[in-house]
Amino acid sequence: MPTDDQLDTRPSDEELQRFRESPPKAIPEPSFAHLLRMSDDTGLFEHARGPIPKRWHGYCVDDVTRGLIVVCREPQPSEHLIRLAEIYLAFLLHAQDRERGFHNRMGLDRVWHDEPETGEWWGRGVWALGTAARLGPTPWIRAVALERFADGAKLRAGLGPQSRLNHAMAYAALGAADVAEAHPGHPAALSLLADAADTIGRPKPDPSWPWPEPRLEYGDPALPEALIAAGQHLGDESLLRDGLGLLEWLLTLSTHEGHLSPTPAGGWSLGDPRPAFHQQPIEAAAYADACARAYRATGDRTWLAGVRMSIEWFLGVNDSGIPMIDEGTGGGFDGLAEDSRNPNQGAESTIALISTLQHARWLDQISTEVSTEL
Repeated sequence: MPTDDQLDTRPSDEELQRFRESPPKAIPEPSFAHLLRMSDDTGLFEHARGPIPKRWHGYCVDDVTRGLIVVCREPQPSEHLIRLAEIYLAFLLHAQDRERGFHNRMGLDRVWHDEPETGEWWGRGVWALGTAARLGPTPWIRAVALERFADGAKLRAGLGPQSRLNHAMAYAALGAADVAEAHPGHPAALSLLADAADTIGRPKPDPSWPWPEPRLEYGDPALPEALIAAGQHLGDESLLRDGLGLLEWLLTLSTHEGHLSPTPAGGWSLGDPRPAFHQQPIEAAAYADACARAYRATGDRTWLAGVRMSIEWFLGVNDSGIPMIDEGTGGGFDGLAEDSRNPNQGAESTIALISTLQHARWLDQISTEVSTEL
């Protein structure tokens, strides 16, 4: 019998065959139904059992930041989404210590279970504040977010494994890029972009492994994306080329038989088998973000293939042939195994799905514009 946290994850043989033989369905519009289900008036619950929130696990800044970003990216948010943006921003303001960084974990009792630090959640916090400063759905959200972005951007990622410092700085740089887009020449944003580029570093000389770290981990597309953003806003063409080159290498490595085959949850190094499992939805979303930025930076339509592969990964064009969308709930499944999917629909996976479907809508707009021009 499955335990409380373990549902039967394997589709029947008939379902598996149907998944693999059926062409992808029409791409659905982003649904915020499950994000609303996972949220309350404090924040966003981290985990779920199936689609039911695990309230007892509480909240974390990591997921609230992701939630704020996708809500702010909506071009015409409903009143419910504007309310979510306010709740998520209030949570981040409560989490932020202007001298030490951010708390990350809050219990259901609304008590912080850690001390403020500048770990990865600091980077994501700065990212979300930067996005809200540019795209927030109300003037007051944009104003407050810009003020608190400046406080967060004055700090830098703390001591820890270099690879995770790279990721923390990359996430923060993406928020700085949004601020620089909305407020050209913003000193804190440009300083943070420059420091992030220095922390991540340039590609290694070995063409078989130019990656700045010895092993691939989760969320890696954010590193070249940060270099691309830094190159754009700092006017550094060499840095822009480095970011594009690293993203091209990473995307090529993560493409298998024409579809996206991302780094598994445990990481990947040369010599490890591919394809590898368990694959996480956050990886597909990270590729969609990075490839969309590469297209905007260059106008090169070949980058749109990476966005499309990320979208199709959720539709079942992946190493297992299994869709990762629950169209009934609007949720995204938590992980892809070789012959199954994790049936739980946590915040991270659902937000990754929403983010990627937002890019699908953007792709449709580009295709319409091109058809009109022709």
